[in-house]
Amino acid sequence: MMAMHAALQADSEPAGGQGQEPATAEAKGNDTRPLVLHVIHHLVMGGLENGLVNLINTMPPERYRHAILCVENYNDFRLRIQRADVEVYALHRSRIGIWRMRLEMLRLCRRLKPAIVHSRNMSGLDVLLPARLAGVRACVHGEHGWDVGDLDGSQWKPALLRRLHAPLIDRYITVSQDLARYLARRVGVAQPRIKQVYNGVDTARFLPRAAGALRLALPDGFAGPDDILVGTVGRLQPVKDQATLLRAFARLRDTQPALWPRLRLAIVGGGPLEQALHALVAELGVQQQVWLSGARDDVPAILASFDVFVLPSLSEGISNTILEAMACGLPVLATGVGGNLELVRDGECGRYFKPGDVDALAAMLAAYCGDPALRGAHGAASRKIAVEEFSMAAMVNNYMAVYDSAAKRA
Repeated sequence: MMAMHAALQADSEPAGGQGQEPATAEAKGNDTRPLVLHVIHHLVMGGLENGLVNLINTMPPERYRHAILCVENYNDFRLRIQRADVEVYALHRSRIGIWRMRLEMLRLCRRLKPAIVHSRNMSGLDVLLPARLAGVRACVHGEHGWDVGDLDGSQWKPALLRRLHAPLIDRYITVSQDLARYLARRVGVAQPRIKQVYNGVDTARFLPRAAGALRLALPDGFAGPDDILVGTVGRLQPVKDQATLLRAFARLRDTQPALWPRLRLAIVGGGPLEQALHALVAELGVQQQVWLSGARDDVPAILASFDVFVLPSLSEGISNTILEAMACGLPVLATGVGGNLELVRDGECGRYFKPGDVDALAAMLAAYCGDPALRGAHGAASRKIAVEEFSMAAMVNNYMAVYDSAAKRA
């Protein structure tokens, strides 16, 4: 096990902004700020991960120190962390097994002595018992969305696992009212232990495209000034169901022949379904009008290039990309699932459709693509809602209130 501990040490890397140096060991020893150890499945491109990075980057640095423990691994997405004093650890559970992973969690908690452990989703539950055995006095658990095998929270095993871990948790944070209701009704968590906090969006970074501005983030010649660009952003995995969007878009070739030459579709993101979606594009014969970008780090500029945003997910907690699209002043077409229903106001800033309903989505796309006044009105409403109700400052203040309360009780 000593070798495994050394491997963990080797995976510990300070993740900071360019040109920054991590804090020295002596400085850490003299640092009286409480440490929050965030435990997630992996630190890669994703909504949960993006929310965590935003939280760390935006929280006043004098309040808390942070470290991130990945049950599996991380990639270059960690470089988006702007603070130099944040270390990222990877345990590679699939390689070392669950019991060796739990032992390493125990060792790491004893070494770091965090004031608060903040676990997230099912994968994070494994840290709770090791943290308590290591003497951690405050444990916070976050629920950020549904598991792929449990899209509506009806499966008994995930509910049972959450119920068994509940005595180890001081406070819960959910990103939607839907998830808060699940914890209360299905898991049996008392309402006072649950704090619902919406994700925040950086409305200074995600901005509407200026009138007449070129779409420089797109491939040359893909979308001209008179073309209408429909787009989505998200990891290419089954729960995101980009295939339904592709099929609905292709349907417009037959239902809107006059409009079709001006229509474009962008699917932004990487993931395991990338090859399958490329094959579907070829099967549908829409290669000239569809762009699959792969993973990108210029999402604000790409989003601002869209005219209509679509999120066809089978399930969602609270979608960061919906909030980012709203901040960019886009009308949003989304499935009426999970936390989506708490963001998009049907008929005011967008519309809902049922998961997998190609016909309904195609009809909505035809309506928005053919009516610039509708796009403008709903896009303006989206921006207004994002600015007034989903600020980054509100999110950070709510998280700090939970941390302050947990640390005080401990």
